[in-house]
Amino acid sequence: MDLQDFDSDSLYYDEPLAPEVSARLAAAAEQYGEGTAEQPLLEAQALAPEDLTVLVGLYRFYYYQHRYQDALQIAHRALEVVGPRLCLPANWRKIDAGQLAVAAERGIALLRFYLLALKGAGYLNLRLGRFEQGKSMLAKVVELDTNNRLGARLLLDVLAEHSAEILTFPTAANAEIRP
Repeated sequence: MDLQDFDSDSLYYDEPLAPEVSARLAAAAEQYGEGTAEQPLLEAQALAPEDLTVLVGLYRFYYYQHRYQDALQIAHRALEVVGPRLCLPANWRKIDAGQLAVAAERGIALLRFYLLALKGAGYLNLRLGRFEQGKSMLAKVVELDTNNRLGARLLLDVLAEHSAEILTFPTAANAEIRP
């Protein structure tokens, strides 16, 4: 299956937003430069907790603010929201090729979104110093994306190439305070 072949699928941002949610997202976009975008994003999430546009907005906000733990929570929320739509198991570790094929029939674009959220969660775990968890998530994406359309293989290759250095590199999880 080719994860790039989603031309006929509708994308998450094609779904209509309620006007009050759209207004909150617009306010967040306007307030981003002032550093006050989080509140309207959280209001949008309260109004539409399963809307993928809202989740992507929050994820990007937290990621670009270097609030990786918050971004990771949103990535996990995206997996929780999208997984049932695709009939995937709640535990991403249990997804196999057969379940992937069923999910693809339900929507290749949504499946791609799910796998990108899993890849993002894996990357964020690496950034937070949770190397085994991040590696496991990325390995699952590589296992399911046999053509490497989503590029997770590169992250695993970099991790493998620099594993000795990475284990001693200061991260949020293992950083020491030095004078």
